[in-house]
Amino acid sequence: MRRPLGELESTIMDRMWSYRRPASVRDVLEDLRNEREIAYTTVMTVMDKLHTKGLLRREPVGRAYVYEPIATKEAYTAELMRHALAASGNQAATLVHFLERLTPEEATALETALQVVPPKVRRT
Repeated sequence: MRRPLGELESTIMDRMWSYRRPASVRDVLEDLRNEREIAYTTVMTVMDKLHTKGLLRREPVGRAYVYEPIATKEAYTAELMRHALAASGNQAATLVHFLERLTPEEATALETALQVVPPKVRRT
């Protein structure tokens, strides 16, 4: 199962998803420095790890790389949810617990999603 992202990895991925364009380490560094003091090498190392984990793709531009997310935040979140469900041991019970805890807004979002992609009917 893919492990959840660490705090800095999550922060960087959130930035990358929000840009909706390729970005360099320098771009992300300048953005992060609006909120905290952080070293270039730290951002570079984390972005390299995110590339190694398959979350960012990169292209060489001059002597550096530009990065962009492999998938949307929603697709990444869905993958985490599927892995958690697969690892649960009892998928039906896990889904029941999940559904019991939905807020009204989340339940509405689920209903809307099921109209877009209805459940697959099992035929016997």
